[in-house]
Amino acid sequence: MSINNIKVNAPKWLKQLFVASTVLFSIAAVAITPTPEMLAQFKNMPKAEQQRLMKQYGLSPQMLQGKGAGKAVEIATPALISEREAFREIKILEQANKAAAPVKAKGLKSYGYDMFAGEPSTFAPVSDIPIPTEYLMGPGDVVNIQIYGKDNQQYSLTVARNGNLQMPDMGPIGVLGLTFDQLKDDLTKRIKEQYIGVASSISLGELRSIRIIVAGEAYKPGSYTVSSLSTVTQALFVSGGISGIGSLRNIQVKRRGKTIARFDLYDLLMKGDASGDVRLQSGDVVFIPPVGATVGIKGEVRRPAIYELKDNENVAQLVKLAAGLKSNSYPKASVLQTFDKNYLPSLVNINLTTKQGRQYRLKDGDVLNVKSTTNTVKNQIVLAGAVNRPGLYQWQKGMRVSDLVQSRWSDLKGSVDLQYSLISREINMQGDIQVLQFSLANIFENINSKDNIKLSPRDTIIVFSQTSSRRNLLSTIIRKLKNQASNNGITNIAMISGEVRFPGEYPITGTGKISDIIEAAGGLKDSAYKGRAELTRLLVTRDSVASVIHTNINLQGALDNNATDNVVVSSKDQLHILKIPDWQEQLTVTINGEVMFPGAYSVRKGETLSSVIERAGGYTKEAFLDGAVFTRESVKRKERQQISKLSDQMRLDLASKGLTDASNTISFAEASLILKELENLTVVGRMILALDEARCADLTIENGDMLFIPIAQQTITVVGEVQHASTHFFKKNLSLEQYIKLAGGSRQRADDERIYVIRANGAVMISQSGLWFNSTVSMQPGDTVVVPLNTEYKDNITLWSQVTQIIYNTAVAFAAVKGL
Repeated sequence: MSINNIKVNAPKWLKQLFVASTVLFSIAAVAITPTPEMLAQFKNMPKAEQQRLMKQYGLSPQMLQGKGAGKAVEIATPALISEREAFREIKILEQANKAAAPVKAKGLKSYGYDMFAGEPSTFAPVSDIPIPTEYLMGPGDVVNIQIYGKDNQQYSLTVARNGNLQMPDMGPIGVLGLTFDQLKDDLTKRIKEQYIGVASSISLGELRSIRIIVAGEAYKPGSYTVSSLSTVTQALFVSGGISGIGSLRNIQVKRRGKTIARFDLYDLLMKGDASGDVRLQSGDVVFIPPVGATVGIKGEVRRPAIYELKDNENVAQLVKLAAGLKSNSYPKASVLQTFDKNYLPSLVNINLTTKQGRQYRLKDGDVLNVKSTTNTVKNQIVLAGAVNRPGLYQWQKGMRVSDLVQSRWSDLKGSVDLQYSLISREINMQGDIQVLQFSLANIFENINSKDNIKLSPRDTIIVFSQTSSRRNLLSTIIRKLKNQASNNGITNIAMISGEVRFPGEYPITGTGKISDIIEAAGGLKDSAYKGRAELTRLLVTRDSVASVIHTNINLQGALDNNATDNVVVSSKDQLHILKIPDWQEQLTVTINGEVMFPGAYSVRKGETLSSVIERAGGYTKEAFLDGAVFTRESVKRKERQQISKLSDQMRLDLASKGLTDASNTISFAEASLILKELENLTVVGRMILALDEARCADLTIENGDMLFIPIAQQTITVVGEVQHASTHFFKKNLSLEQYIKLAGGSRQRADDERIYVIRANGAVMISQSGLWFNSTVSMQPGDTVVVPLNTEYKDNITLWSQVTQIIYNTAVAFAAVKGL
């Protein structure tokens, strides 16, 4: 078998496998490894096609059905050809494939072939449909005749090969070439003449089978036996459909050597017109020629695909085949990919709105790309920000701001800032913008106000809120102004900082003043100092020398629109609003518990704790000062920082121990759990205070401080490694050891040398000598005795085991010395 004998409709990879098997350099065999893509493509084929291809190329099922996938397959080669010649043969084969195959466009599929997708397991044409009047009788048809009346008879007669019907008592009746209606009329007439007093009912029973041939580019060409009612489409289905290079628009029916009908499947698929789907007769040939010229269409059409041309069709007919254009198409800018006279790729601009563009003649391989229209609306107005209905609106000549924002209550949100709004306007074809500032409050008060600006196409109106940051709404404008500043160095942006509600960068209008940029920043805070503000301006001389100038502004004069103070703001100016000296925000301190008037108190900077307690009416008689709990936010933050540092240190220690100590007994999961629990500890921020001491009473308070004074306590609590953790009534004459005995005494694993006491105020008492408190140490109401665990405790078995090991090692050493 030669390369030229390979059918061009065979899979490309199979042809390459065949070429490689016959021409690659080898002595006895060539090792070919089918790729997973090859195997997947082969498995998707019908079994009949698999067998045909394997037989044609001399391949076995084990080679291509995935058995031993990934292993090399050995194929015998009859000749020794150089590797360079082998690849040259493969290249020629690929070019032949490209020349024979229809046009391929990325992402496009050939139209109509999906109708026959999937090979039918059986083919059973419908046989119970009404017989058409023009049905021609032939050998094998069964005629059912029922005679009723004076005499009742029923016959089932088959048309013989000679075309005769053998009717009892009548002799042979020739039916060949008669339609069913003609046969019915003839038999009815004969029965009336032959029989007296009877009527007849004539119908067709089993229909004959006919033999047809499906040839050409069918999926499975060959000879088929079908029902005598079969049409062209039924013949196509029984043969598996049309191959990838078969024509859908020129299917021919040949009878006795002549073409009696041509069927265009596009008429059936697109129009539902089955008039060309003629009924077949025995011996007919359904011939499918190769596909003709094909063109593709993609882009903004309803049915992008590759279509077969017929009768030198033009662009308008191609668009019609694709079901027309989408609503978002831009037909004026369609592009046709074609080939010039030198067979080189070229492009042609097609205007589908003109007669010339629609009548442009197509040729094989063309691909029409219908572009989409733009999303940008030419005459639009954008409304954004604190409005109830943001979005795009139509621009009309003479339109003003009041035409879009007509009502404070129905058009704007409740948090709207009526004093400051912006219009971003394009000023040239480049898209550069300028910013206009206006006040909605002035428009609502007087519709003829200068703030009711006349709008231009593509304006963007931004309405700001009093409660939310303005950075997001301004970001696009600020970025655009900075980008367009590269032309002239002017950004038209100024900055305001200090005691305003929304400090930051703001666009300026060129005529905007100090009061305007303050309104842009949401106005002044209560803490703003109106006696003076600082304006910083960058000046560049003609010699390109920059200098910074600081100017003091009378802020109150600027707000009163004093011409001297309310100066025009220039590009890159920075206005800083100062804070009133010694201004403080509201400070609050909360006192609860045993005071006369518990609650939250506003305080001044530098006020002491004793002053606040005095304002709260002082302590009650039941107040337990030693148990007071005082918390502070700054202490809480420090505690959180210390826990974070401790957690980091423990990670380092665990990592070091894991690298250096092979006997590490704690797993990574356990260590992670401990660290997680440590990080999730709730910090309190408690400070230890002795309220009966003067220095504690003079403590300077901070914002958020909280003091809780409990009621007097008369208990001692013992916890930790004791037999029974419990709480006991306080008795002055009992010592620490006696309270521990009341709890059942210490356990065996208790660390008696490290017992400590937590006072009611949070202080911890520990013996300085290493021995515990002597009998002179006094216990106080509210104390908690903690008996800790001895982490170095060893039970007797472990202890004696270690002692025995030491004695054994000593004895071995002595024996060794004695031996010397």
